[in-house]
Amino acid sequence: MEHVVIIGNGVSGITTARHIRKLSDKKITVISAETDHFFSRTALMYIYMGHMKYENTKPYENSFWEKNRINLLRAFVQNINTEKKTLRLDNGTDLAYDKLVLAVGSKPNKFGWPGQDLDAVQGLYSYQDLEAMEKYSPTTKRAVIVGGGLIGVEMAEMFLSRGIAVTFLVRENRFWGGVLPKREGELISRHIKKHHVDLRFETELQEIISDDNGRAKAVLTKNREEIECQFVGLTAGVSPNISFVEESNVKTNRGILVNEFLETNIPDVYALGDCAEFHEHPTGRRNLEQVWYTGRMMAETLAQTICDKKTAYRPGMWFNSAKFFDIEYQTYGWVYNELKDNEADFYWEHENGEICLHLVYDKVSNRLLGINTFGIRMRHEVCERWIDGGKTIRFVMEHLKDANFDPEFYKQYENQIVGEYNKENRTSLKPKKRDWKRIFAKN
Repeated sequence: MEHVVIIGNGVSGITTARHIRKLSDKKITVISAETDHFFSRTALMYIYMGHMKYENTKPYENSFWEKNRINLLRAFVQNINTEKKTLRLDNGTDLAYDKLVLAVGSKPNKFGWPGQDLDAVQGLYSYQDLEAMEKYSPTTKRAVIVGGGLIGVEMAEMFLSRGIAVTFLVRENRFWGGVLPKREGELISRHIKKHHVDLRFETELQEIISDDNGRAKAVLTKNREEIECQFVGLTAGVSPNISFVEESNVKTNRGILVNEFLETNIPDVYALGDCAEFHEHPTGRRNLEQVWYTGRMMAETLAQTICDKKTAYRPGMWFNSAKFFDIEYQTYGWVYNELKDNEADFYWEHENGEICLHLVYDKVSNRLLGINTFGIRMRHEVCERWIDGGKTIRFVMEHLKDANFDPEFYKQYENQIVGEYNKENRTSLKPKKRDWKRIFAKN
């Protein structure tokens, strides 16, 4: 019986295992040194904040794995021998495989800062990171978070929930400046400050200073300011977790290099999720896609290939979602931090400064290219139909109500948005009534 070994029990590895089992009777082993069972990594913050318990973050009963004949092995893989098709484990034993799936995820970036390996200096990625935050929190009065992104906001919210003061150092001149356009960045910055975060722009970490016991006691910025703290969160992005793979003959760059079928340069060795880097992305997107949903989609695709139905990864429209304290964020298609030469845009912001809609479209054809929303929920299938179907900005404005996904008693803003669009563009469009047949149409 063919033996498929999967290294990593995150969403990519476990989804691969589940779908292989749906399609075949192959022997499946999943190896992880992090936890015994798969859990929702995005729920780490809610465990810390007391909203959930660890057992509530596991999507499957513990009996699920034995029932579905998926062997879970708690171990650390030290190296890969692709010629012998074996893995050396940290207990000194070797494990043979017929096909190997590398779903080893990512790790927080470190940039050689002095003191970056001190105690109470870490990111927020693994269950062990959560345990360390729990360990140091009772003796932490102030935390300094380095890097303006989603994980940094999560960490800030976690500390604030326990009354720990937070200073947030952001290298750019606005929040998440490499991703968000200026106005969205300013909106989120105001919201973060509203939650009493000491948010500092154009401020870079120089050094982390140690106390006598090897724990962080302060940070020094590049403008020579010393900020006292007892915890330093490193949230300046993540990198593929591939150090042990680099010692093998599997080719790597920033990540493990794969083609559109998620195949590496070695036969029967595959990679997916945060650790995988495409030679050239099949749909022209970024070669590294470190997002939960893309890891899941890659896994569903790869399971087909492993089960003898070779399938290329075709993810379709880019999308993502997140939450900045109280504000929900969605993005569909492409809204870059700066407009491209061929792009025009329309931006509407509510007077409360915490709700906005940003549409980007082609200057010549007027086709919709991307959508950002903050504080307004939109229907994924409608946004996808607009973007993939080449709908114009005028069509989108007229049918804006079709995309609204807010609950029944939430306020609706389509009339205000279209009114502002008419004012800016000297048009007289009227939003059409919501049409459920049109919303749920297949094409």
